[in-house]
Amino acid sequence: MLLNFLLVLGTFVFMEGFAWFTHKYIMHGIMWNWHESHHVHHKGWWETNDLFGIIFGVSATGLIVVGSEVEALRWLMYVGFGITLYGIGYFLFHDVIVHRRVKIKFKTSNRYLNRIIRAHYIHHKVHERDGAEAFGFLYAPKKYEKASVKGE
Repeated sequence: MLLNFLLVLGTFVFMEGFAWFTHKYIMHGIMWNWHESHHVHHKGWWETNDLFGIIFGVSATGLIVVGSEVEALRWLMYVGFGITLYGIGYFLFHDVIVHRRVKIKFKTSNRYLNRIIRAHYIHHKVHERDGAEAFGFLYAPKKYEKASVKGE
């Protein structure tokens, strides 16, 4: 039981590094043609960039199904749970809180949450494939605290 919990937690934490790498080198690299939709103003709720979420969701679901059906691969189910939890957190934070794709009011005085939000806004100051910074989701260095950010 503890090992399963640690596998879910470890996968969740691993996903931050995986998401950072994917965001910087894949989304702002060879898959910019999908991700660009997230960096430009548009009407409607759909972005081509949402295809990344579908790919991650289908992958996590596949891991959960295989892990629940094949005893020897049961650990894959917990990896799938970790990816799913990360995806839920990503949706709530990124799509609901930061980009307001679901219209709810949210204000926080939490310094760390504000730092992550500010880092993401700084990431979106660049509307091109190259030149962006702050590719993470859960981690943002202290340089993104309000007092540290120049030109804001």
